[in-house]
Amino acid sequence: MAQTSNILVMQSGGVTPVMNRSLYGVAREAAAHKALGSVYGAVHGLEGLVAERLVDLGACSKTALARVARTPGGALGSTRRKLKPDDIGAIIDALKRHGIRYCFIIGGNDSAETGHTLAREARFAGYELSVMLVPKTIDNDLVLTDHCPGFGSAARFVALATMGAGRDAEAMGEASPITIIEVMGRDAGWLAASSALAKREERDAPHFIGVPEVPIDETLFLDRMEEAYGRFGFAVAVVAENARGPGGVLGGEEEPWFVDDFGHRYYDGPARHLAAQAARRLKVRVRHEKPGTIQRSLVACISRTDADEAEMVGRAAVRHALDGHSDEMVTIERTSGARYASTTGLAPLEAVAGQVKTLPDSFLNGATGLATDAFLDYLRPLVGSPLPRFGRLL
Repeated sequence: MAQTSNILVMQSGGVTPVMNRSLYGVAREAAAHKALGSVYGAVHGLEGLVAERLVDLGACSKTALARVARTPGGALGSTRRKLKPDDIGAIIDALKRHGIRYCFIIGGNDSAETGHTLAREARFAGYELSVMLVPKTIDNDLVLTDHCPGFGSAARFVALATMGAGRDAEAMGEASPITIIEVMGRDAGWLAASSALAKREERDAPHFIGVPEVPIDETLFLDRMEEAYGRFGFAVAVVAENARGPGGVLGGEEEPWFVDDFGHRYYDGPARHLAAQAARRLKVRVRHEKPGTIQRSLVACISRTDADEAEMVGRAAVRHALDGHSDEMVTIERTSGARYASTTGLAPLEAVAGQVKTLPDSFLNGATGLATDAFLDYLRPLVGSPLPRFGRLL
């Protein structure tokens, strides 16, 4: 690389509560290395890079950057734009004009594809460019890493929301005893399964978990809700947004309401449909809740572990790039020992792009429709401080 090289940071895909902590990690680590010059941020990722809408992060004070690090969302603006062949020439020209030799993309599966393509096209063009992916996704579905920054905080939200919804339904009794919560998780059920962390005894919510990995048998779902309602006087289910039935989309819907640049199809979620079915069967009021973007933006639920690891992978990406690495993603690896600890590793973007890490069979109990102890052991250190313990009078 040149004696002094500039770097570029982009944020891409769905944002997380700790995405800006990774941005902070990249910026602060870059400032510590004399071989690196200006740190540019692309406004709304690829959109800003193509249009050359860049901001100089070096002009931000340490205080301002520290405040950004504690802020949810994506401070640079995110994007779901897919890299197109017509973009390549403009991007290479922009990188040359700004003396950028290092590119850091804070993103997930689709961003891995973008990063791999960009690294390959730069090589074809004879332009020396290091491209590193800083992982993030609340879905926790990136392969070759133990877990993803963003997941721990969102999982904490889901567990706490399930605890609260359970006590609400239990208190309301005959007025509204059934609740179905729909959480994010386009292709994998890591977040939905995280609701099981709220369950300390059999009565506690959730009583059913629906994930994309296992088609939901509606009759079995209704049987379990009816059983819980009969035993405890209330019932709570948590389902992933793209949970499906044996025949495909629940409710028989054929056309998605939205398809993004990467071909991901989005349907009306399953909670409304399952709530209607439960209301018909049980003849009671059934609520369906869809927290939406709150689950990835509520700062009160940020896990300390999650935030620290988000910064860790940002800093590691800079160090690995300076060591000559490119076209790779920083991974998180658990270290052995009685207490939880983690370190970083690397994985090739080609092996990450377009792949989805689903819940392993050992993390799901097919007989109960709930998560296993093995999954809860995996999850607990990621959500930060212990969840509260509630009491009962009845």
